[in-house]
Formats: sequence, C-alpha cells, structure tokens
Amino acid sequence: MARAARPAEPGTWVLLSYRVPREPSTPRITIWRKLKRLGVAQISDGLVALPADARTREQLEWIAEEVVEAGGSASIWLARPGTLATERDLAAGMSSARSAEYAKITAEARGGGRLDPAARLALVRRLRADLVRIQRRDYFPPVERDAAGAAVDALAATALEPEEQRS
Repeated sequence: MARAARPAEPGTWVLLSYRVPREPSTPRITIWRKLKRLGVAQISDGLVALPADARTREQLEWIAEEVVEAGGSASIWLARPGTLATERDLAAGMSSARSAEYAKITAEARGGGRLDPAARLALVRRLRADLVRIQRRDYFPPVERDAAGAAVDALAATALEPEEQRS
C-alpha cells in the first residue's frame, strides 16, 4: 500500500497581525471570541494564523476590518513557515485544541444514556450542532473526531429506540 507523500516544503498560511485598544474592552473581547471560533493558531500576542485558502483569508479580512473599526490596526499576510517542523508544530497545536473539544463531546454523549428519552434527544441535537461548529475550525482532524461522531450516533440510536427495548 502506498503511503501519502509528505509535502517537501511548508504550505501557505494567512496571518492576521492586529492590535486593539484596551478600552473599551468589548470590541477586543468580541474579536478574540471570533478568532477563537475560527480556531486560529496563536503565534504571539496580536499574531494569529490559519492555513491559507479563500475562506480563511476572507474570514481574517473581515476580522481585520472590525479591528480597524474599533480604532485598532490590522494587516493580513500570506506566509510560509520557515521549516516543516514549524508548520507541524502549528498544526499539532490546532489539532490538540480540537482533540480536547471532541473528547468533551464524546464524554457528554456517553454520559447521556442515563437521561430520559426527551432529554437524550435534546442532547443529541445539541451535540450534533457542536460537532458541526468544531468541524468548521478543524483544519487538521485528530482521531478523536471519529470517536466523537460515533459516540453521538450511538446516543442518537438509543434516543430513537422504544423505551421497552432499552429495559
């Protein structure tokens, strides 16, 4: 079986360099939350990165506009890490963050079997929505992604089966 070829050089990343005034704090917090929802790699204070594609570039451009509207400064850069090891470190950090989120979903799904059927179904709906939100920022899927999906599917199966079959 052939193994997938590893890239010979790092890929392109889109970077957002930004600075937001401390006061008022609301715009700074809003921007930070949006960056977190995107799943950015925090390179340093005021410098974040995402693997470059049209979607990630556009999302960071929107945030850059918000930073400027809040009285701050922002610029978008396209760059390549200097080494594959640096890129692997960025990807590993991003994957690790998603891994923890998926593990939380898996634990919630496995604990949901003790709930009554209506609560179990509500939990399945919420966990599926959570999975979609996580997958949007999952640029380097960890193995926990599949486990989380399977755990939610298993919980969904028990939420849909008649009560007398579970006894």
